[in-house]
Amino acid sequence: MAKLAFIGLGRMGYPMAGHLSRAGHTVVVFNRTATRAQHWVGEYAGKASSTIAEAVRGAEFVFSCVGDDPDIQAVATVAFDRMSPGAIFVDHTTGSAALAEKLSEEAVGRAVAFIDAPVSGGEAGAQKGQLTVMCGGDEAAYAKVEPVMRAYAKMVKRLGPAGAGQKTKMVNQICIAGLVQGLAEAVHFAEKAGLDPAEVIDVISKGAAQSWQMENRAATMHERKFDFGFAVEWMRKDLRIALAEARANGAQLPVTALVDQFYSEVERLGGKRWDTSSLIARLS
Repeated sequence: MAKLAFIGLGRMGYPMAGHLSRAGHTVVVFNRTATRAQHWVGEYAGKASSTIAEAVRGAEFVFSCVGDDPDIQAVATVAFDRMSPGAIFVDHTTGSAALAEKLSEEAVGRAVAFIDAPVSGGEAGAQKGQLTVMCGGDEAAYAKVEPVMRAYAKMVKRLGPAGAGQKTKMVNQICIAGLVQGLAEAVHFAEKAGLDPAEVIDVISKGAAQSWQMENRAATMHERKFDFGFAVEWMRKDLRIALAEARANGAQLPVTALVDQFYSEVERLGGKRWDTSSLIARLS
């Protein structure tokens, strides 16, 4: 078993750190809101630290799951200075590939390693330990930390050098954006056509139209329930990152750009914290 630090106990990080503790690792957690960390300690075996520097001291692996590029940079800046030589920093935040590449280079200069490892599966996946983890970084460092990440993942894979994990997460979000919009339009059409959406989805989900989104969000879309985890504001952050990367590499993402505009309309409806299936709200 290993000595670990986990930075960031949000909706994803909290259960992920919990799975690491239950797997038998020694876990020290840090969260900006200290009461959240204390609550975690009350639920799992581990220790809460009052600073990032204290949390990472002596850790073999440091995990982070925070908000956006500035948050990742801030955590890494402190952690790299305090981590032991040979330690590995794994960032589960969805951020830019450019920052992942930069931090990987900085890590090498500090005699540590950096793995960008964004996740997919949402809050439910984190709670069940069924996340998909997309990794980029040094192959030897990845090989060391991959078994540890299995505590909260059903799939862990290295896709290439630093930044490859973040780029793969962009592909994931591009796919989801189009799927959710298509499902929203389908449910809306069924309602307007006088069909029973539940019966329609039950039938078409057995054919070529089937998807995770259809199985898990069609019914709640029809019921206009939008409290299932991944918020619109976070999806827009992810799409912003993907669209910026597309501008840099020349990829054309017309549907993704359009869906991002639709999410901005949802935000204007007051849906900043609604989950991503709330695209249907703008059609109602």
